[in-house]
Amino acid sequence: MPASVSSQPHLVLVGGGHTHALLLKQWLMRPQSRPKILITLVSSGSSTLYSGLIPSHLSGQLPLADTSINVRSLADRAGVHFIQADAESIDLSSKVLQLSNRPAIAFDILSLNLGAISPRQHFKTAIPIKPLGPLLRALNQQDQSLNRDQTTFHVVGAGLAAIEVMFALRRRWPSRPLSLHRGDHQLDVRMANALTAIGVTLTEAPAPDDTNTLLCTGAAAPGWLQAIGLRCDSRGRVLTHSTLQDLDHPWLFASGDCASIHNQPRQASGVYAVRAAPVLASNLKRFIEDKKLRTWTPQKRALQLLGTHTSNQQDIAWAKVGTTLIGPHPWLWRWKQHLDRRFIQNFQQLTTPASGMDSQGEAASGMACRGCAAKLGASPLKQALQLAGVAGLGSEPADAQVIGSNSEKATLLTSVDGFPALLSDPWLNGRLTTLHACSDLWASGAEVSGALALLTLPVTDQASQIQLMSQTLAGIRSALDEQDAVLLGGHTMESRQASNQPVGLDLQVSLSVIGATAPHQPTWRKGPIRSGDQLLLSRPLGTGVLFAAAMQGRCPGPWLDQALAQLSQSQHHRLIQLRQANAEEPGSIHACTDVTGFGLLGHLNEMVDASDAIQVELAISKIPAFDGVRELLAQGINSTTAPSNRQAWSSLEQTVTLTTGSQSSDTSADLTNLELLIDPQTCGPLLVSCSPAAANLLINQGWTAIGTAMQR
Repeated sequence: MPASVSSQPHLVLVGGGHTHALLLKQWLMRPQSRPKILITLVSSGSSTLYSGLIPSHLSGQLPLADTSINVRSLADRAGVHFIQADAESIDLSSKVLQLSNRPAIAFDILSLNLGAISPRQHFKTAIPIKPLGPLLRALNQQDQSLNRDQTTFHVVGAGLAAIEVMFALRRRWPSRPLSLHRGDHQLDVRMANALTAIGVTLTEAPAPDDTNTLLCTGAAAPGWLQAIGLRCDSRGRVLTHSTLQDLDHPWLFASGDCASIHNQPRQASGVYAVRAAPVLASNLKRFIEDKKLRTWTPQKRALQLLGTHTSNQQDIAWAKVGTTLIGPHPWLWRWKQHLDRRFIQNFQQLTTPASGMDSQGEAASGMACRGCAAKLGASPLKQALQLAGVAGLGSEPADAQVIGSNSEKATLLTSVDGFPALLSDPWLNGRLTTLHACSDLWASGAEVSGALALLTLPVTDQASQIQLMSQTLAGIRSALDEQDAVLLGGHTMESRQASNQPVGLDLQVSLSVIGATAPHQPTWRKGPIRSGDQLLLSRPLGTGVLFAAAMQGRCPGPWLDQALAQLSQSQHHRLIQLRQANAEEPGSIHACTDVTGFGLLGHLNEMVDASDAIQVELAISKIPAFDGVRELLAQGINSTTAPSNRQAWSSLEQTVTLTTGSQSSDTSADLTNLELLIDPQTCGPLLVSCSPAAANLLINQGWTAIGTAMQR
C-alpha cells in the first residue's frame, strides 16, 4: 500500500524550554527513541536561553551566544519540523493549536514546555524578568542611557533570583545606585550583609512603576492555559499526573515551569525541567505505542547554586538545599561554572558538528543549499539555452515577460519562480516562495494580480500531506492577500524520492505570477543604466550564507530570526515608492531588477550588459548585510551556489569597480565583501538605477545608496 494512504498521529511540542531541548537532544543522540511520526516544535524563537548562565550574561562576563541553545538546529537534526510562532490558545475539543498571526495547526498529541512569566502584581510599566528576551533588550537600552549612573535601578523581590540578579547588575554597573525592594520578606542575614557590602540598598518601601524597575516576583505560567479550561495551581501551572499527563486530557503532556504534578507541589527550578526530560521522552513514545506510562516523583528539595561576587569583584557562590545555606566560597563558583558550561556546551557541540557531519553522517559542507541558492548557475543556464535553440529568450534582460495589454493601456506581465523548501515550516515556506516570485513583477513595475501554484509533496502519510498542503497554501495566500491578489489555481504532484529529513523540507513550491503595470506606465527593464545614476538597494544581503550556516548548525538563532523577520515582509510597498519617485520626476527610474540566485554582482552585471558603455562604482562598505553575515563569510562559510557565482568577479576592474571611502580597492577588496557580492539571495532586495533626485526620495524611505554609474 502506498505510504500516502496511511495515517499517523501528529505530535506538537509547544515551547522551546529546557525539557523540550533535552527531548530533542535525546532524539538526536538516540534516534531509535524518537517516535516515527510527524513531530512539530512551535517556539517563539530559534534559540532558548539557559537560565543557569543568564546571571553571567547580565553581569557582562559571558556573551549571549554562550548562554543559548539553538532549538531550531536541534529540531532540524532530530527530524522535527520547526515553526517560529507564539502559541495563543488551544481548542481542547477539536485539538487545534492557535498561533499568533498565522493559521492554527491541528495535532493529535500535545506537549507543553512554555516556561514561565513573572507576575506583574500592581505594576504596569516595570520590566518583568521573564520572559527573558524583553528584559535583555531593556537592559541594553539602559546601558545607552547618558544619565544611567545617576539614576537608581530597582529590583523587586526577595528570592534567590532577585539576589543573584542584584550581584550581576552590580558587576555590570559598578557605580550605579541599586535598590532591592524586598517588601516584608526577610533575607538571610549573610546574604543581606553581602548585598550591603557591594552597595545595594535594601528596603521595604514600594518600588517606582517605571522602566528603571525590574520585577523578580516569582514564576507563573502564561495566563491563557487556565483561561482555556485546564486545571491549574495558584500560579496558573497546568496540573498533571505523575506521568506528566494533564488531569483531564491524556493526550496533553506538560512539564517545566508551566506545569506542576498534582499533590506534589515544587518550586520552579531548572533541576526539575532537566529530570522531567527522560520521563517525557519515554511516555510520549509509550503513549503513541499504547503502552503503560512511567511515573515520576520529583525530589522534594533541589540543590540551588547562587553565583555572586564580593566588593572587590572576586567570584564566589552560595549553595542552598532546603533551608540550609552553604558558603559563600570560590570553589562553589567554579563548580557552578563547570556544571552550567558543560550543560550548554553539550548542546552546542550537537548543533555545531566539529566533524563537519550532520546527524545522518553526511558531510555538512556538501549539503546542497535550498531556496534560491538551488538556482542553476548563470553559465550552465546560458549554455543550455543555446543548445536548445532558445537563447533569444535571454537576449533582452528582463525579470518578467510581457504578455499583452488591456483596454486601460496597462501592460500585462508574467513570471515563474520556485525552489526546494528553505525551512521545515510549510506556512513560512509558502509565504517566502510567493514573495520571492512576486519580486520579478515588482522589479518590472507591475502589481501582482494572481498566481498559479505547483506543489510537489513528499512521499508520506495522507494526514501529513494534508497538513503540509493546507499550511503551504495558507502561506501563499497570506502573501497574495495583502497585495489584493488571488490564488487562481494550480497543480499538485507527489515526489518519487523519499528521504530521512523532516517531510516539510521535501516540499517544493513553484509559482507563476501574473500582474500589470499602472495605466500608461512603461515597464522597467534591467537596462539601460544612465551615466550619473545612483544605485540603491531596498534591503540587506546575506541570506545565502545565513541559510548555509544554519544547515551546518553554525548560525546563531538570533541572526536567522532577524533575517527571517525581514524576508517575510512583503516588498510590494517598494513598488509604490518607486512609482511615487517616478511621478515626481517622470522617467527618473531607469532600470530595476531583484537580487536573487546570481547575487548582487551577477544581477548588476546583467544591468551593465544591457547598458551602453556604462561603468559602475560600488561603495563596498555601504552595501548593507544582515547581522552576522560578514562574520560567517569571514569564517569561510558559503552557499553551494557561490562557486558558480564567482564567475561574476570577472567584471571587477572592467565594468564594476569597488571603493572603500576615498580609497579605490579594485584588486585588494576584502575577500569577505567579495563573497557578499556573489551570495545568492532568497526574497532579496530590489536593485534600482535612478536619477539623483529620485534617489534622494527613496533614501528618505529606507533605501540604501550603494554606488554610482558613469560613462566608460
